[in-house]
Amino acid sequence: MGAYRFDWDERLRIRIPVLEAEWEQYEASEQLAIVEQWEIIRGTIPDRVMEFEQLINVKQSQLFEEESFEQSCILNYDIADYASRINDLHIWYRIDQELESRRHS
Repeated sequence: MGAYRFDWDERLRIRIPVLEAEWEQYEASEQLAIVEQWEIIRGTIPDRVMEFEQLINVKQSQLFEEESFEQSCILNYDIADYASRINDLHIWYRIDQELESRRHS
């Protein structure tokens, strides 16, 4: 029996599971509770991705109009940061398949 929680990740704007034991050490009821909670959180990931994509589009529009090299670099950095967040969200979105396959093993 292990402890677990879901911590807020400000960068990704979702709660991230923090498991303090190996998956196999959790009782079946705990595994189910974790998966159920994760499914609720996981369902919000597409909304976060769309939110970040919209921010990228705004930054790209600003970049197109920007004449200052320094400001262009800042905008490029922001775009790359949001793209990185989207990539991380896609990785977290796929975590469900891993939890499900472990639960059924």
